[in-house]
Amino acid sequence: MPYSTSESADAVVLTPPTAPSAAVIWLHGLGADGFDFVPIVEELRLPASLPVRFIFPHAKPRPVTINNGFVMRAWYDIKGFGPDRPEDDVGIRESEAVVKQYIEQQIAQGIAASRIVIAGFSQGGAIAFQTVLRYEQRLAGVMALSTYLPLRMSVAKEASAANRDVPILMCHGVYDPVVQLQMGEASRDVLQGLGYRIEWRTYPMEHSVCMEEVVDISKWLQARLKLNA
Repeated sequence: MPYSTSESADAVVLTPPTAPSAAVIWLHGLGADGFDFVPIVEELRLPASLPVRFIFPHAKPRPVTINNGFVMRAWYDIKGFGPDRPEDDVGIRESEAVVKQYIEQQIAQGIAASRIVIAGFSQGGAIAFQTVLRYEQRLAGVMALSTYLPLRMSVAKEASAANRDVPILMCHGVYDPVVQLQMGEASRDVLQGLGYRIEWRTYPMEHSVCMEEVVDISKWLQARLKLNA
């Protein structure tokens, strides 16, 4: 499907040739930008009968502690390594608010909340979780790639009833040295313990995306958006 591409200072947007019936807001990882996942859209090979608008926001530049304070595009600061590291609560919630604005923009353009998927890789996946689990309207799903659940101690208290049964796809590389598999598994277990439905998939890869995963993402997206049609 041929998409038209537009870019602003804030995001890259891919628009299908016919009026979109759904939207995917896809968040990049640390140090990347919105262009990072643009090439994957064509590889998804979505049918013409499912016209989807893809929005790839750029995170704002900020100092990142683990990179010696170097300024790069990041959804929040990362202050240390390991599962018990201190988290940037302010930065995480700031980026959650940004993503909520993108959701509201899509709704204003005629896409129902129930037809909007929030996707993210690594740090972007953490913000996808942060946003969807707390969003007050039912969304189509969250696609969390090579990532983990942030601010997990606050999820039970802050979770939105509307998204208690939101479909969640978690994909992770078995050999991931950046967000280790155990972090993904621990996040999955926390979410399942809270009653969320998780589709969990692993791949023989590191901190990246593989073609087998792209095929699975395409199938999942098509199933979610058709179910919510």
